[in-house]
Amino acid sequence: YGALAKGLLYEAGEFLSVHEYKHVNRWTDQIAERPAVKRGRMVNRAWGDPASQLPERHDASDFDKVGKTGT
Repeated sequence: YGALAKGLLYEAGEFLSVHEYKHVNRWTDQIAERPAVKRGRMVNRAWGDPASQLPERHDASDFDKVGKTGT
């Protein structure tokens, strides 16, 4: 939901007039800063900067490799 509310996908933020909901924006920003959310967005991500992608996750230590080897 956060990416939609922030207008990062499909310009939904504009369509939904999310800018009018300051608490929704605050909540979205707070959730996006959580370490678990940041890690979750990397898993199976097939677009964007390769340093922010984790094509396969089998162990928690896989996150330590992200950005170091490009995968």
